[in-house]
Amino acid sequence: MTIRHHISDQLLMAYSGGSLPEAFNLVVATHVSLCDECRARLGAFDAVGGAVLDETEAVAMSDDSLAACLDRIDMLPQATTRKPLKRAGVFPAPLASYFGGGPERVKWRPLGMGVKQAVIRTGRDASARLLYIPAGQAVPDHGHRGLELTLVLQGAFRDESDRFGPGDIEIADEAVEHTPVAEQGPACICLAATDAPLRFNALIPRLAQPFIGI
Repeated sequence: MTIRHHISDQLLMAYSGGSLPEAFNLVVATHVSLCDECRARLGAFDAVGGAVLDETEAVAMSDDSLAACLDRIDMLPQATTRKPLKRAGVFPAPLASYFGGGPERVKWRPLGMGVKQAVIRTGRDASARLLYIPAGQAVPDHGHRGLELTLVLQGAFRDESDRFGPGDIEIADEAVEHTPVAEQGPACICLAATDAPLRFNALIPRLAQPFIGI
């Protein structure tokens, strides 16, 4: 697998520092599991963060700090523990752990023209979904109100900027307007995360947007 489009330093540093929404964390973790280059850069950022913590001056805490922290933990909703998995088909381990397996575990929802999606339950700050786009099919022309990360798991797509194949990630912000089109060959399966609704330019996608949640 030759990866040409990588995670930005800004996103890797935010991931290392724990400041990204869960949906973006999932995309970054999945890409990093495939990409030796980004995994090495992430390791460097982790090391820098650790060095900064080592040099940070200690701050005195109150005597009841530990008890107060444990009380707050007890009040949190019970989290669902996901069992770590190995790669499952075209799903790298971080993504496979969300479904308990590979693509055969996905409950797809048809969107029309053969396109399907599956929303992944994550935190409220951003949303994540899988997209299945048949060869030759286009995603409606759209812009962005925030940040969109799209990681290719199978197949490939092209838009006005470049071609994106397996392992590649496209980072699109408010300045980007595009019409992604799946290439001929295997259907394009992507993992996408957004922190704001897309801005569709055509009427029908805008009318459908509340129902598909993108």
